[in-house]
Amino acid sequence: MEHINQNKLGIKMKIVPVIMAGGSGSRLWPMSRALHPKQFLKLTSSNSMLQETVLRTLSFADSKNIVICNEDHRFLAAEQLREINQLGQIILEPVGRNTAPAIALAALELQKQNNEALMLVLAADHVIKDVAAFEESVKKATVAAQQGKMVTFGIVPTHAETGYGYIKRGDSQLSGFTVNQFVEKPDLATAQEYINSGDYYWNSGMFLFKASDYLKELQKHRPDIYQACLKAIDHTTSDLDFIRVNEQEFLKCPSESIDYAVMEKTDNAVVIPLDAKWSDVGAWSALWDISDKDLNNNVMQGDVLTHNSSNSYFNAEHKMIAAVGVDNIVVIETKDAVLVAHKDKVQDVKAIVEQLKSQNRTEHHLHREVYRPWGKYDSIDFGERDQVKRITVKPGEKLSIQMHHHRSEHWIVVSGTAKVTNGEQTIIVTEDQSTYIPLGTIHALENPGKIPLEMIEVQTGSYLGEDDIVRFEDRYGRVKG
Repeated sequence: MEHINQNKLGIKMKIVPVIMAGGSGSRLWPMSRALHPKQFLKLTSSNSMLQETVLRTLSFADSKNIVICNEDHRFLAAEQLREINQLGQIILEPVGRNTAPAIALAALELQKQNNEALMLVLAADHVIKDVAAFEESVKKATVAAQQGKMVTFGIVPTHAETGYGYIKRGDSQLSGFTVNQFVEKPDLATAQEYINSGDYYWNSGMFLFKASDYLKELQKHRPDIYQACLKAIDHTTSDLDFIRVNEQEFLKCPSESIDYAVMEKTDNAVVIPLDAKWSDVGAWSALWDISDKDLNNNVMQGDVLTHNSSNSYFNAEHKMIAAVGVDNIVVIETKDAVLVAHKDKVQDVKAIVEQLKSQNRTEHHLHREVYRPWGKYDSIDFGERDQVKRITVKPGEKLSIQMHHHRSEHWIVVSGTAKVTNGEQTIIVTEDQSTYIPLGTIHALENPGKIPLEMIEVQTGSYLGEDDIVRFEDRYGRVKG
């Protein structure tokens, strides 16, 4: 019989954090991009938003977390969880199908281990500053969830907000309230009516319930989603730290949110108020709202100088930002893009992302500096037939054994030691030494040392895209990327 610890909340229970780490966070471009979205960024502390989400559950969760993310982010998620020594289970979605199927995959996997476990479903990209208040709300929610209720957390609103859906509460029940109604994002006048009534909360998208209860409700109201997820999870494969579900079966699954699929249909929904300085950081203005400000109401991250400027958000990653005589704006600087926006119009940043997509540009998809499971590379310079990268390989890591059809490569070691496979030859290349990889030659790069390997790669050829890689062997299970 499994031993259930009595944790900080003072209640004997089994709580498993289930953290949804999908999504692209396009409103936080240019820092958030498709291959490195906001949940993996360090926007509010020295930890990423995913790491902060995991850490705030440690005082009461008595089981390792389950993280759900997509294929493209698998190594980012694993590495960030490893950094805080909280690597649990990572379920990979072959394709995004919204929250109802994602939570179903976690529930089905959890049910194999403990049918009565409580799932605390959290988004990886939320900020909660008052952790004690969050813990108190979870404690209240636990009482209801143990009695079979489907608990959602309603954020106590601070103003009339048109960017969130709302939950209308009903009668008092089990430290919370019955759910009277879920309502869509309102216009400003309607939102003000909601606030004035005192009967509405912002819909947080966070939940607590038994895995078995969620699956029962899903099977009742959306059997098509339930069956598709059941077939997908019945044929999982383990790959390094990841659980891969059956792609063909999951592709058949309808895309639906948990609100539409279950919470709006169930008779067992309960809302627990949460007043914990919460934000979903849905835009740059939200980061300004929750950040510490100077005497002129400015938020400044990085190398920023201002004169006669106020009420603005500045974030400099690599270059200095100098602002003179501006008010109520947002300036974001990254290695390859600068965003300047009126603070009241930052929701429209998505329109820029759509323009980038329509023009077949790459700035919406990946950063100039790209992270890989073995380390990272930074595209320093490029021309029509040449590209220069700075490559960092972590100690003990190795790039795939590969070949290129359209380019040759020169490698210059700046620091550390490189073990290079170049055709039939394997050599050691150390600081201030170089080697040349001819076009069409099978090659590999490895760091056998104890410190990071730093090197400069100069590519020349007729095509320099990342898809000109033929992999023969890869320790990370990659076909591409």
